[in-house]
Amino acid sequence: MTPLLLLIASNVFMTIAWYGHLKFSHANLWIVILVSWGIALIEYCLAVPANRIGYAQGLSGGQLKIMQECVALIVFAVFALVVLKEPLGWRYVGAFVCILGAAAFMFAGRTA
Repeated sequence: MTPLLLLIASNVFMTIAWYGHLKFSHANLWIVILVSWGIALIEYCLAVPANRIGYAQGLSGGQLKIMQECVALIVFAVFALVVLKEPLGWRYVGAFVCILGAAAFMFAGRTA
């Protein structure tokens, strides 16, 4: 559970770092880059422990990666809807179904 919570928190920061600046198109690019790097540092401080703890608990690297991708898509969908005011269409649903399928393959037969 700890890796999942840390991955959720890290993805919130990474989504803000990567896409939050779109709301500030008037800002100088170099300022946006520096601010995004600062936000991404927080993301790394959460993602690295998430992966280390998850790996120590028996998750494989592939399982951790696909978990991160599932979380990233959910976090981005909420961000796109709430912050960017973009509608969620069938493409989001299709992408999420594909990633869930990938997650099912990665976790199939996992006994731990």
